[in-house]
Amino acid sequence: MPLNFVHGDITKLSTDAIVNAANESLLGGGGVDGAIHHAAGPELLAECETLGGCDPGEAKLTGAYRLPCRYVIHTVGPRWRGGGEGEEQTLRSCYRNALNLAKEKGCESIAFPLISAGTFGYPREAALVVATTEIRRFLKDADMAVTLVLHRPDPADTERRFPGLGSYLSGRREEDIVSCSMAADNLPPRPAAAPREKRRGLFPAGAARKESVISEEAAAPLAASNLEEALKTLDESFSQMLLRKITESGMTDAQCYKKANIDRKLFSKIRSDSLYRPSKPTALAFAFALELSPAETRELLRKAGFALSRSSKFDIIVEWFLDRRDYDLDRVNEALFAYDQSLLGSF
Repeated sequence: MPLNFVHGDITKLSTDAIVNAANESLLGGGGVDGAIHHAAGPELLAECETLGGCDPGEAKLTGAYRLPCRYVIHTVGPRWRGGGEGEEQTLRSCYRNALNLAKEKGCESIAFPLISAGTFGYPREAALVVATTEIRRFLKDADMAVTLVLHRPDPADTERRFPGLGSYLSGRREEDIVSCSMAADNLPPRPAAAPREKRRGLFPAGAARKESVISEEAAAPLAASNLEEALKTLDESFSQMLLRKITESGMTDAQCYKKANIDRKLFSKIRSDSLYRPSKPTALAFAFALELSPAETRELLRKAGFALSRSSKFDIIVEWFLDRRDYDLDRVNEALFAYDQSLLGSF
C-alpha cells in the first residue's frame, strides 16, 4: 500500500487509526496532542488517565470516541537536544511501535503527524527522513495505507532541502515563454486568402482539373490495406515495456510496485491488461522505481500517452530530479508536495 502526504487536520481523517504525538503524561497538551483530545472529547482523557503515562519511543492504544477513526495510538517523541542523546533512535522507535501496534489490531490504514517536529524541536527535514524511512521499511512486509499529515513548508526550508530547484523552475518556465515568443515571431506571413471557390475545393464551370485524383473506389481498398499494415506494426505497450524493465532490473514485481508507491491491486490491473493506460503520476512512479534514464522515462511516458512539458510545474520538478539521477521517490514527492503538485504513485 502507498505512503501518502497530505495537508490538513489529522482529526478529520477516517483512517483506522491516527497517531497522537503525545507527552509523557498522555493527559493532553498543545499542538496535535491538544487538537486530538479536544476532538475526541473527555472520554479520551479518562481512558488515558488509566494508562500510567508513556515513555519516549513507546506507544499505547486507546479508543477514538468522537473522532472518525477506530483507534488513537499515542506515542512520545524525543525532545531535540542537539542530536547527541539518542533522539533519532527514539524517534524511529515511535514509528515502529505505532505501526506494529496498528498491525496487531488489524488496521488497514493509519495517519501520522510529523512526530517531534513541533514544540519538541526536532529539525523538520531530519524528522521527515526518519518518518519516511521507517514507514517504508515497515511497508516492505506489510499492506497498510499510511498517511503523513504535514504542514506546508516554508519556502526557505524548501530551498535548503532542494537547493537550486526554485531557480530551475523559474528558468525553465521563462525559457518556455521566450521559446514560444520566438516561435511566434518567426512564423512565415499568412498567405493571402484563396478565392472562395478554391477554399471550398470547387472549380468554375468548364475549368479542367490538373491534379491527379484517386477515385473513392480506388482509395478505399488502399486505405484499408495501409491501415492493416500499420496495425501489424503496433509498438510495445506501456504494460509490456514496464514488465520487461522489471525483469531486466532483477526486481520482483512486489519490490517494484512497493518502491514505486503503487497499490498491489493497481499493479495487478496493469499486469493483466497489456493495453492498460495508467495516470501520468503512476507511470512516472515506475520510472523512478526502476531508475530509468531520462530518455527511457520519456519513452515509458510516451507509451502511456504522455510527455514532459516545460509549461508544467509538475513536469519541470520531475525533470529536475531526473537530470540529477535522484531517484528517491520520497524526496521527489516532498518537493512536489511543497509546490502543491500531484504526487507520484497511487493515491
